[in-house]
Amino acid sequence: MIQRIAFAVLFAAAIAVPALAVEPPSAPAYGVRMENVWIPMKDGARLSATLYMPDGAKPNEKFPAILEYHPYRKDDAMAARDYGIFTYFARRGYVCARVDIRGFGNSEGVPTDREYSEQEQADGLQIISWLARQPWSNGNVGMMGISWSGFNSLQMAMLHAPELKAILAADATAELFHDDIHFIDGMAHVDEFELNMDMAPGMTGAPDYTLDEKVLGPRFEAPPWSLLYLKHQRDGPFWRSPVRPLSEITIPCFLIGGLQDGYRDSIPDMLEQTKAPIKAIIGPWNHSFPDNADFGPRIEWRDEAVRWWDYWLKGHDTGVLQDPKLVIYMQHWHPPDPNLEAVPGEWRREEGWPPRDVKPTTVFLQPNHTLADSIAAKDVHQLKYVPSIGVESGFWWGELLTDPRPVDAFSLVYDSAPLQNEVAILGRPHALLRASASEPLADWFARLSDVAPDGTVTQITGAGLNGAQRESISEPRDLEPGKVYPLDIEMHLTSWVFPRGHRIRIAISNALWPMILPTPYPMTTSLELGANDGSRLVLPVVPVHGASPPVFQPPQPSEERSDIQSTGELFPGDWTTTRDEVNHKTTVHWHGKTETTYPWGKETDYENLTYDADDAHPDITAVQGEAKSVFELKGRVLTWRGHLSVTTDQRNFYYKYTRELLKDGQMVKTKTWQETIPRDHQ
Repeated sequence: MIQRIAFAVLFAAAIAVPALAVEPPSAPAYGVRMENVWIPMKDGARLSATLYMPDGAKPNEKFPAILEYHPYRKDDAMAARDYGIFTYFARRGYVCARVDIRGFGNSEGVPTDREYSEQEQADGLQIISWLARQPWSNGNVGMMGISWSGFNSLQMAMLHAPELKAILAADATAELFHDDIHFIDGMAHVDEFELNMDMAPGMTGAPDYTLDEKVLGPRFEAPPWSLLYLKHQRDGPFWRSPVRPLSEITIPCFLIGGLQDGYRDSIPDMLEQTKAPIKAIIGPWNHSFPDNADFGPRIEWRDEAVRWWDYWLKGHDTGVLQDPKLVIYMQHWHPPDPNLEAVPGEWRREEGWPPRDVKPTTVFLQPNHTLADSIAAKDVHQLKYVPSIGVESGFWWGELLTDPRPVDAFSLVYDSAPLQNEVAILGRPHALLRASASEPLADWFARLSDVAPDGTVTQITGAGLNGAQRESISEPRDLEPGKVYPLDIEMHLTSWVFPRGHRIRIAISNALWPMILPTPYPMTTSLELGANDGSRLVLPVVPVHGASPPVFQPPQPSEERSDIQSTGELFPGDWTTTRDEVNHKTTVHWHGKTETTYPWGKETDYENLTYDADDAHPDITAVQGEAKSVFELKGRVLTWRGHLSVTTDQRNFYYKYTRELLKDGQMVKTKTWQETIPRDHQ
């Protein structure tokens, strides 16, 4: 059955190849075998790798290698997911190497001290060289991945490993301070990822989960990364050291992104700054590959990847150089619905960035809270800061949301007149504000929404700006209370078609919690209206319909491991919000759970986070969380737990993290890290 499915995929992919292509993509001509191997590092440590090998090769037949490299435990947590991706490529003549970074899973050594460390990159260069030298190798290596492994694919491309010929990076960025999950838009953020990655270094590898102190000890003692990141609250050498300018990338890059993904802005940046060949697809998705996204339209991407790898790693002309540089999904209006099955819209092609036909269009914020293309009369609008607003506006400038009117109620809101015709935008809107605050620290948030004739509001995009970072994110400076500053809030990449009769809305606030931890001062902020440089919105307007791209194929069935079954999902999990209006306090609680059975036992993962805010005392906030992984193994039950606490007052963050290991319910190891960290313009 698998072979019939694979040949159906081949036939469908061949149809989509441009007419100028001279060779069809590689056929699924091989079986698959898996080999677990050690890759030696120069310092004597060995990294654990699973190779997905083409089976049934001819004598002396050589293959390119495709590497995915990250800490997310290939032998348990990611085993089922990896199988569906890498068997697809192995059947088409690629050796796929899944490698856990040093100190994670079954890879030897002490865990690295941070994400994208110098050690991780040095090991990565050695892995690439090792793959290119193997007897089965044709000497060409590609690197791929989503999220972490997309990030380090970009980073390895910047290091110019001679054997690395091309990459595929999904949902990735090179802006580690501004874009990544720790400081969203340069502002402090705490979420489920911290829980997961603070506990993960303390765990040993499947299926043995050894308690040998030589292995367990250094892992368990490894400091939690969230502590390190909280000590670096501004951009600078710490965040810049793992990356180089995008212009230094010289190898071909296949980029995949989603309009609901927090890292989507990197693709326009690369199209503008990178001279190497680029092929990019941006769909409506959140943080996922396009074939298994939470909502559609879902597409097959692995057939496009084979065409890409065939050209750059095998030397077969599959026509990829004739592909559009960018294929992007133009979203059409839909009501707010977190459970939407598919976003309405259409695909369009662009041959560069910015879009060729884009027309920046300015509308001014008016004294009567409307938007108009005429310059506004002079006025000043004031807003009382309410720290606890923002729950309905989402987790990280992505995801499908509920109606954000509860946030709008505590924001400065400006609506256009009903549109006489459809209006399409494609790009990054700008909120150009003239703003002041009564205190030395304030954040500003701008959100763009579509208001339907019945009042329903669908949030489209937005962004935030730490006022102290108005001139430099590496050298923040206090605001002078009462002084008016020009602020440029560049919203995150979006596409949207506003229907006739709908209104365009911009909403301005000083909080978006719990996405961003609140600034600590009670205050009032002001927007100044009027004149050419008064507060205004600039929209990237494009024709409603663009050039049609090649047709994507629908997702194809993936091969599955019959010995692994999972239920539940840690993220997005479930959220609840409780407001105590009398005492001005709000609590948001999140939790998720998943269960997985393996041949050697059962793993159950739990995570929960509780956020507390006090509108009367914005300096007093708290984030409390716990992660727990329970492994029910033959003859024993092992439980790893992590407890995270981040609380604040006006001057400090108070950090505490405890890592625990229990065997059959009895404590085996525990360690706590506790520090007071001064707030640095956060």
